[in-house]
Order: sequence, then C-alpha cells, then structure tokens
Amino acid sequence: MDWGKVVYIFFSLMSLTSTAGFLYEHTSVALFVAASLNLISTILKIGVRNLLAAELLASSLVADLHLIPAFIYFELAGNESWAVALAIGALIANLFSMGLVFIESLKSHEEY
Repeated sequence: MDWGKVVYIFFSLMSLTSTAGFLYEHTSVALFVAASLNLISTILKIGVRNLLAAELLASSLVADLHLIPAFIYFELAGNESWAVALAIGALIANLFSMGLVFIESLKSHEEY
C-alpha cells in the first residue's frame, strides 16, 4: 500500500466533505476548516507525479481560490450568500478532483 497516496487522497476527500459541511451549517469555523484542509491538499498535490497531476493541481487551486475569498466575504464583509456561492464552486472543483483521482486509480489498476 502506498501511504503517500493514502494521505493525499485522505486530505482531498476531507476537503470535499468539509466544504459540504459548510454548505450544511454556515459557520466561520466550518469554512476555515474547509479552506485549511484544501490548502493542505493543494500542497500535497504539488509533489504528485502521475498522468493527471496538472489537472489535479489546477482543480485544487480553483477550490482554494473559491474558499479563501468565501472566508473573506463571510468574515469581513458579512455576506453569507456570496460565501455560500463560492463554496459551491469549491465543492464542484473538489468533485472534479475526486473524479480525476478515481480515473487515475482505474488507469493505474489497468497497468498492473
């Protein structure tokens, strides 16, 4: 078992589920956790060298660029509707990323 891949997928999935958690319960703590986990996931994706590495990193950066402004809108501007809209964009980017992980897993399974 490749433990590096386990940690990388763990943080990707935690980012997805914590973003969904914010959409269920609109709190600044939930949004901060989602953004933090997504940043960790992005950092882990920088070192990935596989077939879809560029697409994975790009989708994670898109989610970062949705969650960070969402936190700013939520905390500083007090605009919950914009924060939710941006979090939905991050959720879609994270779903795309998990789809790429699934495709990559199928491709690597075919090689063995």
